[in-house]
Amino acid sequence: MAEFEVRKTTGGKWYWIFQANNNKTIARSSEDYENRSDCLHSIRIVKEQSPAAKVTDMTTNPPTNVSTLP
Repeated sequence: MAEFEVRKTTGGKWYWIFQANNNKTIARSSEDYENRSDCLHSIRIVKEQSPAAKVTDMTTNPPTNVSTLP
């Protein structure tokens, strides 16, 4: 099952990675966090906003909203 994993850097900062069902990393937090609570908050934001997030193909001119993914 896909999952978010909360981890710490060697410097002691918090970050997350999102693992697919095959254990491959799909995404990593865009920053390292001083506080664990901030790291967890960023996971909540991603989870809450993902279902409604639009997909924009930036390789087209003008950029195209992709309503359904293949």
